[in-house]
Amino acid sequence: MNKKSLDLYLNFSPKVTGHLAMLLFSLIVAGSFSFGKLIAGDIGPIALTAVRFAVAAVSLGIVLAATGKLKWRDYSQPWRYLVLGGVFIIFFILMFESLKTATAITTAAIFTLMPFMAGAMDRVITGRRQTRIVSLGLCVGVFGALWVIFDGSIHSVVGFKIGRGEILFFLGTLAHALYAVLVPVLRRGEPVYSTTFGVMVSGALILFIFFWPSIISTDWSSLGLLVTAIILYLAIFAGLGSFTLVTIASIRLSSAKLTAYTYLIPFWVVFLESALGNGWPNFIVLLGGGVIIIALLMLFSEREINK
Repeated sequence: MNKKSLDLYLNFSPKVTGHLAMLLFSLIVAGSFSFGKLIAGDIGPIALTAVRFAVAAVSLGIVLAATGKLKWRDYSQPWRYLVLGGVFIIFFILMFESLKTATAITTAAIFTLMPFMAGAMDRVITGRRQTRIVSLGLCVGVFGALWVIFDGSIHSVVGFKIGRGEILFFLGTLAHALYAVLVPVLRRGEPVYSTTFGVMVSGALILFIFFWPSIISTDWSSLGLLVTAIILYLAIFAGLGSFTLVTIASIRLSSAKLTAYTYLIPFWVVFLESALGNGWPNFIVLLGGGVIIIALLMLFSEREINK
């Protein structure tokens, strides 16, 4: 299903389809944080990511082959998928390494800078810039996201420190933003599912080639039902689903608008953690969530311009 047919099927404009895709993306990714935390001590992050990419690639490959949609002509320039997969793998590697020393709060705060990174890269690579209202919306979104992350407490902000882990995650976030910018640049009109499959396969290959010792040393036979279920969630929904949603949105929205939805991730995480029995957010946190909604409405209503 191509861009136009998908929009017609949903009976939405291209922009609305892109925004809805990113709204669902933010919720799915938030789920990967909350659910992944439940099995963090049961399997290494690199092995988890490798099997996540592999399962997603195999699952999508089977579906495409069975439906006759696996067209080899879509992969006539495989270097493009290696670039996209490699860029995203850089994000995961640096994220895993940074979490050895950085806290979840500091990394989440750094992650909210991604829309600015993507906007700057988009301007340099494609020459596309945002209107003033979009820029203002990004600023409002950052404020709301940081409000949620720091629980509206000035003491939490004052305690923010920059170390080796934070620097590594900052570089990883740059890679994540670059992926969003490169998708519309490197696509050659292939269907969304073809691009997603190419990225999944490339990411899995890179991980297995460079991290084979870590993957093979994992005691896969000892993993329980919960670990297996969450791995499947991460592979099918947070992996395959999120990549597909980002690809759908990236050809309908500018990179800055696309990555602005990362502001919603900490907000969803708060509610998911509450649903898992870790306490409900207080009123101060909810105020930050309201600010995020305002920012997203600003981005939703404003047209982007290209020069």
